Amino acid sequence: MVIEWLKFRVPAEQRERYVQIDAEVWTLALEKYEGFLGKEVWISPDDTSELILVIRWASREQWKAIAAVELDKITQTFDQSLGFAYEMLESKEYQVRRFANF
Repeated sequence: MVIEWLKFRVPAEQRERYVQIDAEVWTLALEKYEGFLGKEVWISPDDTSELILVIRWASREQWKAIAAVELDKITQTFDQSLGFAYEMLESKEYQVRRFANF
């Protein structure tokens, strides 16, 4: 399993709208792709302008198989639906380490 980890800065007063539109646009779109396992939105109790998105993929190959043109279309739909500016602060990739039973 591979984790796509994204950190965003949004206007604090728009955080809940961002989460709602993200679910309606990005999550629904990603659910159509093979390998998508799920997604979590983490919110900080200390910084209401910070959001972390944790997206789980079955494999890196399945995640990266999504065409850039398709991702661009989803981004355009998301940005138009959202109607306010946000900033991606970090983007990371992790592999889930499995340990053999001893």
